[in-house]
Amino acid sequence: MDIDTVAAELLDMRRSGRIEPDLPATLRPTDLATAYAIQAAVVDGLGGETIGYKCACTSPIAQQALRIDRPLFGRLLSHTSSMSGATLDASRFVHRVVEAEFAFRLGADVDPIDGGHTHESIAEHIDAVIPAIEIVDYRYESWTLGALQVAADNAIHGWWVHGDPVIDWQHLDLRTTGVTVRRNGDVATSGSGAAVLGHPLTVMAWLADELPRFGLSMRAGDLVTTGVTTDVFEALAGDALRADFEGIGSVELRFV
Repeated sequence: MDIDTVAAELLDMRRSGRIEPDLPATLRPTDLATAYAIQAAVVDGLGGETIGYKCACTSPIAQQALRIDRPLFGRLLSHTSSMSGATLDASRFVHRVVEAEFAFRLGADVDPIDGGHTHESIAEHIDAVIPAIEIVDYRYESWTLGALQVAADNAIHGWWVHGDPVIDWQHLDLRTTGVTVRRNGDVATSGSGAAVLGHPLTVMAWLADELPRFGLSMRAGDLVTTGVTTDVFEALAGDALRADFEGIGSVELRFV
């Protein structure tokens, strides 16, 4: 399989906004290593600076839908990331799936450790928790067509909007921390950190162990968003969105 040919197809789908039922059979990755190699080429084609990682499929429902037994990761990019209060053009997205997520900023490089990372070991590398909303965007008729196609297309990442980092976070029980998403002032959905593998730090520990399998690692300054904490919905042009994270802060954006 020619990695660049597959990446070119995915980049053209992104730029044109065309929707396909699936990749052509000859362009479909057959394993995660190939899918992540395609992802790297797609990210290169998108340009901008890689500022960290996004985690996807951090719930049993999503893993079952994509027929995979583990989460997936993608890259966060500087030119598709904004501070809270951002106004986004709805027409630049095929879909605008709203995902309220706990994000983290790394204060130190993360290296592999014997036996794998735990909540305690990964927490030592984190210097801030950040309230965030990821906009998931995909160009397939259904995002559930397969995990490998999703991974290849940078885990169908569309945009990332983040609030202010909170340095004093270690006393918080992120598992039970509530998250409420409002759409045009009305509560649309709510959840908690327990939705992502039982605890957001479980996701961080998983990523710390998973990235080295593909020649990658988290470095000091990287930003990581850990997956959706609530039910999802698709935003429309004109929607104002706000996610409140109990004891942490909020993040807002608007589509026009």
